[in-house]
Amino acid sequence: MSDDIKKRAQGIEPSAHPRNVDQIAAKTGNVYHSLAVIAKRSNQISINLKEELKGKLEEFSVGTDTLEEVNENKEQIEISKFYERLPNPAMIAAHEFMNDELNFRKRDRR
Repeated sequence: MSDDIKKRAQGIEPSAHPRNVDQIAAKTGNVYHSLAVIAKRSNQISINLKEELKGKLEEFSVGTDTLEEVNENKEQIEISKFYERLPNPAMIAAHEFMNDELNFRKRDRR
């Protein structure tokens, strides 16, 4: 799942830019509901990317590292730089939302 996120995120502008609030609100009929959908998706993306990065970096960890023994690994640095260059999860979520790439539904209150 996160590989797909990383591929799609490559084309997203990483810097923030203004959005039309009316277009955001039009997706759900309420700007607050739209922002809640974006926020929940952003949290999902963030958790997935953090878990994936942690798993990849754990491959490089050695159980007996001390501060003096830490070696810089070029692969580890490249992996970290790749994740740093990805757009913010909120940017990815907003892009997905505005391009109708998210499925969401409103819960019925009983």
